[in-house]
Amino acid sequence: NDQLEFSLGWGQTGIIGKIGIKFNNFSIRNLFGKNKLHRGILPYGDGEQLGFSFQTNGSYYSSLSANYSTNWFGGKRPNGLSLGAYYSKQSDISSYYRNNAFYNNYYAYAGGYGGYNPYAYNYESMLDDDKTMTVFGASLGWGKRLRWPDDYFQLSAQLGYSRYMLRDWSYFYIHNGNCNNINLGVTLSRTSTDNPLFPRRGSELTASVTLTPPWSLFDKKDYSTLAKNSTSATYEDELQDMYRWIEYHKWKFKLRTFTALTGGQKNFVLMTRVEMGLLGSYNKHKRSPFETFYVGGDGMTGYSYGYSEETIALRGYENGTLSYSSAYEQMMKGNNISSYNAYAYDRFTLELRYPFMLGNTTIYGLGFLEGGNAWSNAKDFNPFKMKRSAGVGVRIYLPMVGLMGIDWAYGFDKVYTSQNGAQSKGGGHIHFILGQEF
Repeated sequence: NDQLEFSLGWGQTGIIGKIGIKFNNFSIRNLFGKNKLHRGILPYGDGEQLGFSFQTNGSYYSSLSANYSTNWFGGKRPNGLSLGAYYSKQSDISSYYRNNAFYNNYYAYAGGYGGYNPYAYNYESMLDDDKTMTVFGASLGWGKRLRWPDDYFQLSAQLGYSRYMLRDWSYFYIHNGNCNNINLGVTLSRTSTDNPLFPRRGSELTASVTLTPPWSLFDKKDYSTLAKNSTSATYEDELQDMYRWIEYHKWKFKLRTFTALTGGQKNFVLMTRVEMGLLGSYNKHKRSPFETFYVGGDGMTGYSYGYSEETIALRGYENGTLSYSSAYEQMMKGNNISSYNAYAYDRFTLELRYPFMLGNTTIYGLGFLEGGNAWSNAKDFNPFKMKRSAGVGVRIYLPMVGLMGIDWAYGFDKVYTSQNGAQSKGGGHIHFILGQEF
């Protein structure tokens, strides 16, 4: 039951390679002792999971992670315990610009402006691989199955720490320095579906809150003056001091229901989804540039920087365009933003599914209506102001491969797509799904 993974992918930055290994029947208890259960040098027998993975694109991105989990902590009751650690480093370098004909002719193009072209400056900055974001993190988690209100409920908690080390990183409000994020998350969930691959009945409910200490209430500093003096000579130093300890409170709610519309094994199933998220602040002048929401697209690709943001899919639009569009609206109003991503979002889905094949290999088709939005200012949250889309798709689950899928979706509403104020409809898009749906 152990798993070994080799994979290659292609993205904006070229080929991405990954290698991973997971032991699904590991046993710490049998780690030492001659009479303990071993398969070679590997102890086994207690159903614990131990995994390692490494992913890299060469100079652009690399990450390493390790995790351990058990569902029978203590050996008598189904209590979960998990440990995890990760490291990633990402540089500001893009194969698109390295391979683009514009880059090859850059100096000739700039020469027409006396050796300096202000319009080409932003493209040049995209080629500096000395600009990096390095992230280190670790977590400790605990979970327990509840007997009330019913046996389907679970309660879990996680203590996490992340350290963001930035060097000339232009995608956040802060560009340099070390930012620390220590947080406690609590999640209440309930799952009552009848099948993990093609649910026909039941529901999935998740409600969570993640809190950091309110550092701004302790340090007694006035952050409002920093927001008004962005031209100060000490502005960058003040930013580093301001975000040395990140603070926020994050609330999320997810609900999916499954209803069989016809009888028999192969029947139409209606899936409904309601999802909302809010990233709040203790001090309105010290909003976190991390843990924001990157909304739009397939939820898998695009500019998602390490562990600093959460990717939310909304089909029918380009990746991240809903969160960017909202941030651009704030910029047009003259407001200072601490992130190009969103601080609140929602998503609503109606999806009709029909199975073509059930079993170890599962294939089903679907048609959907979807709506949602993102807000750079959480106070502007309005669940009735939605960006709408519709489309069709197919899902295939293969043993040893996992879930794969493809959707075609059309976005009906306009979003801002550039800093020149242009708006365009979402239009038609093809989205791919690999591993899991977001």
